Amino acid sequence: MNSGNNAFRRKLERGAELRAVRGWGGNAEEDAEIEAADAAEREKRRKVDDAARVEYLIRDAMDQGKFDNLKYAGKPIPGLGEHYDPDWWVKGLIQREKLSGIGPPAILLRIEDSELDAKLDQQYTEKQVRDILEDFNKRVIEARRQLQGGPPVITKLRDVDVELEKWCGRRAAAAPPEPEAGPVAKRTWWQRIWNGSG
Repeated sequence: MNSGNNAFRRKLERGAELRAVRGWGGNAEEDAEIEAADAAEREKRRKVDDAARVEYLIRDAMDQGKFDNLKYAGKPIPGLGEHYDPDWWVKGLIQREKLSGIGPPAILLRIEDSELDAKLDQQYTEKQVRDILEDFNKRVIEARRQLQGGPPVITKLRDVDVELEKWCGRRAAAAPPEPEAGPVAKRTWWQRIWNGSG
């Protein structure tokens, strides 16, 4: 077996020499030797089974560092071990692509309910806040009336007056404090001349 490898190695070395000489000009006999060596090399590569090739490619990629800094390296794979959800791919697509406005009304209303206080805090008048809350309550009632299937609507209605009080309280807490009036600084002589007062 070892002598076979040595003979093959000699053929390859001879092929490399012949290729180097080919640049200066070669004949048909040398070209035939090179082609025979190449054919033998291709046959040897073909005989290597796929498992060994895969192992080699994996080891080579590891040596090159291609598996370093993978997203879930050393961490559990999300969703592994949970119960089977037939709509897992739709939910994953919605989350991954950050799509909004898509899905059953019950889920959309839950999401909107969790973000409603932040939306109210961006408003400037009580009328704007009241309009948003009334629209939200109307959509919750409509979703409860629909019998299209899907998850049940468990989102609670918002009391408009209570929410307005909370909004006013959050707004007052976020307002910057009024600056205190300190002693008036005396103006210098050139400031008095410049401003025209004496």
